[in-house]
Amino acid sequence: MKAVVVERAGGPEVLEIRQLPRPEPKPGWVLIRVKAFGLNRSEMFTRQGHSPSVTFPRVLGIECVGVVEDAGGGALAPGQTVVAMMGGMGRVFDGGYAEYTLVPDPQVVAVANDLDWPVLGAIPETFQTAWGALTQCLDATAGASLLVRGGTSSVGMAAITLAKDWGLRIAATTRNPAKVDALREAGADHVLIDDGTIAAGLREVFPGGAQAILELVGTVTMADSLAAAAERGIVCMVGSLGDSWLLDGFNISAAIPTGVKLTTYHGEGLPAEALQEIIDGVAAGRYSAHLDRVFAFVDIVAAHRYMEENRATGKLVVVVD
Repeated sequence: MKAVVVERAGGPEVLEIRQLPRPEPKPGWVLIRVKAFGLNRSEMFTRQGHSPSVTFPRVLGIECVGVVEDAGGGALAPGQTVVAMMGGMGRVFDGGYAEYTLVPDPQVVAVANDLDWPVLGAIPETFQTAWGALTQCLDATAGASLLVRGGTSSVGMAAITLAKDWGLRIAATTRNPAKVDALREAGADHVLIDDGTIAAGLREVFPGGAQAILELVGTVTMADSLAAAAERGIVCMVGSLGDSWLLDGFNISAAIPTGVKLTTYHGEGLPAEALQEIIDGVAAGRYSAHLDRVFAFVDIVAAHRYMEENRATGKLVVVVD
């Protein structure tokens, strides 16, 4: 089979397409014929050498969509359409950047699907992160005020489309004025140009601050996001578009206003019912997958370079021939 192999940390050019033996089926694992996979910044960080637990060589890819080739003695059947994500994919064991991947049964969900493979491939990891952060961390409910900081990222766009359908009032940020219209079309009621300090501007559109803040830029804007939170508001950090996970010189007592909660989301997947509801919602037009661009498997280097240059507005997907 063809697979994208990383032998050493580095730039996009270290992604090499090679011929590898197809994984051998085994009990408790599902062999999937991959049809498409989404790109994620965590894979970029791993490729760059920022995941110390990951050893090379490695086939990256924390998610994929495809069909069951061998169910490993489990409940799934060959030919079923499935989604796989997380659980060590592309980190502990080889992941979805390949024609076939072998994934533990608990990480594989059968879905009913009429979407094209690229659209289905845009959903799993992006929507599980957005859905999990909104429901498990931010207590998102109709009428609440939500700030999505880093709104044009794939997770940001997914959070906006979900929150709009759920009846939240949404503000979103972007550093690029050219992307303002895309955020408004996605469902943002207010768009702020993010220069690193948007707390005052946010309070002009949400007097008193935002009740829920989805922090996707990361530690570089964390203090300002905390300052933008309403009394008893919640800030949930799930991304690091600012390319930093560490907080230097962070004064907790000064940075976190009284009553404001700071949390993070580490999801391993979506409940099957929620995943199917999202797929059905995309098919019906209730939600948008916000598919920015589709790349061919042979163009994986260009795809990673596009991601690393922050050119996307939404999700990048690679299709496998």
